[in-house]
Amino acid sequence: MLVQDKANLQKLCSSEQGSDGLEVPLWRGKSLRQSLQEHGLLQNYLKQHPYNPATKYFATSASAEPLQNYMDNEYFGTISIGSPAQEFTVIFDTGSSNLWVPSVYCSSPACTNHNRFNPADSSTFIGTNDTVEIAYGTGSMTGILGYDTVTVADIEVLNQIFGLAETEPGDFFYYMPFDGILGLAFPSIASSGATPVFDNMMKEGLVAQDLFSVYLSSGSFVLFGAIDFSYTTNGISWIPLSAETYWQITMDSVSIGGQIVACSAGCQAIVDTGTSLLAVPNSALNNLLSALGASSNGQVSTSLPDVVFYLNGQGFPVPPSAYVIQSDGYCILAFQGMNIPTESGELWILGDVFIREYYVIFNRANNMVGLSPLP
Repeated sequence: MLVQDKANLQKLCSSEQGSDGLEVPLWRGKSLRQSLQEHGLLQNYLKQHPYNPATKYFATSASAEPLQNYMDNEYFGTISIGSPAQEFTVIFDTGSSNLWVPSVYCSSPACTNHNRFNPADSSTFIGTNDTVEIAYGTGSMTGILGYDTVTVADIEVLNQIFGLAETEPGDFFYYMPFDGILGLAFPSIASSGATPVFDNMMKEGLVAQDLFSVYLSSGSFVLFGAIDFSYTTNGISWIPLSAETYWQITMDSVSIGGQIVACSAGCQAIVDTGTSLLAVPNSALNNLLSALGASSNGQVSTSLPDVVFYLNGQGFPVPPSAYVIQSDGYCILAFQGMNIPTESGELWILGDVFIREYYVIFNRANNMVGLSPLP
């Protein structure tokens, strides 16, 4: 199902400290939406799992991690857990903070056709009685927490806490193209107080710099501990975080054709590799579609301008080649509306559609996001 990008991965550049980072290649494969559609299950799934992207960021419980947010993800990487290593395909998600994978304790169909972690096969596993819950919308995955060696890009993180799924409701996730999630956001949003993988990397001195970077194009990768300067020839713009929860920043406005069409008084945005599209508040979506000359369902037929996101006083364009996608013979805009609690203000999610246009640096040392336009 997964197809590795054909382009050769470029040789890693040295970081500013003179040390190389360690790179995880990402594969681009079918999304869960595509798999469900191929099996004639998509419409039934959408009826049973009403989808609001905002639930990922405004969960009803501290342990909720809604899996339907990963419907459209196409980028996956490989990690291993245990001694000897047991391999898993995961989404590297900057919009969550926990690591979890299916376990042999889970016998539901959604688990049995995925790689499952077996604690009995690992000499370094340490079990706990602590539980974890991951919400699916209409049900939830439950599991237990454990500790073991997690290997990411040859970086061995000892005694890393992670979730072992014990139940997964429904048959839809039988078609899920990944085994689990590796969260790369901040400890403050981690379920059950778990320390995220990258925080342990920093704490144990396993990375040369307290940052990681993401490239989502031909030869996609996540690079831990370094910046590959061959991707920053257009310079790096640094944007300070507005909250140390998600990779959240302040957005000044959104413009089309030189006219502000949304976020006119400023708003918040989250740079999220775990969200495929551009998630937009419903209150702003109609203005955006109208400015682009699109129908209410997002279909377009005319030539389109760039959509420009202004961050920290600088414009970051996303061209129509990035935000227009083909679906069932139609051209569809990659903007998705979401319901946001009114007290939370206006929030946008800059997902993979945005990230593919930039080399993105997630800097924990200075709590900033760096963006470098790709050629």
